[in-house]
Amino acid sequence: MQKKKIMLFIALLSSFSIHLKAQYDKTDSTYKRWFVGSTLFVVGNLDKVNPPGFAQLNLGYRITGKDVISLELITWKHAWPLGINPFYNKAYGTPEEKFPGYIREYGIGLAYQRYVWKGLYLAAHATPMWQTFRNENGDKVGNGFIIFNTYRVGYHVKLFKDKFFIEPSLGIAGRAFYTKMPDGFKEKDDKWPKWTPEPGLHIGFNF
Repeated sequence: MQKKKIMLFIALLSSFSIHLKAQYDKTDSTYKRWFVGSTLFVVGNLDKVNPPGFAQLNLGYRITGKDVISLELITWKHAWPLGINPFYNKAYGTPEEKFPGYIREYGIGLAYQRYVWKGLYLAAHATPMWQTFRNENGDKVGNGFIIFNTYRVGYHVKLFKDKFFIEPSLGIAGRAFYTKMPDGFKEKDDKWPKWTPEPGLHIGFNF
């Protein structure tokens, strides 16, 4: 039920946003170049099946009215393979597909965003992430490393005289590179794709 509410919220914001002017004029030198933000994924911490302990902080800079870069600090944990999409796959949350423990990941990512028409943008995110594998007792059983990439198409919506913004988006996310997982984890992960569709809703404050 929680996931359906999130998807409905994103869909409503997307349909509303197409009527709003959002792109920053590349000749305008008065707009705020810096911003901080996060993502709606933090509400996933309310998930009772697989609470991710998720946190994200973005620091961004508008190079021009159309080009944006940002640094992203991210952490989460998961007890099921990332290839099991919780929005449409019934295998998510089942005991048969659960890892023999969980994986905690920490990452520092870089994102590039390009406006292509008004507020419509394309974005690419690349995030190296360090992994800690823990068993059911919470004991460490291994380390790992991945490069987690996301490619998005979204819309930027200015709010409250451009003090805040929201960015509903759709994308595809996955592991461009990953090291071998410990036994037990690898067997579960190998059954599922390394890339999956991912909705998003970034929020931010301009300064």
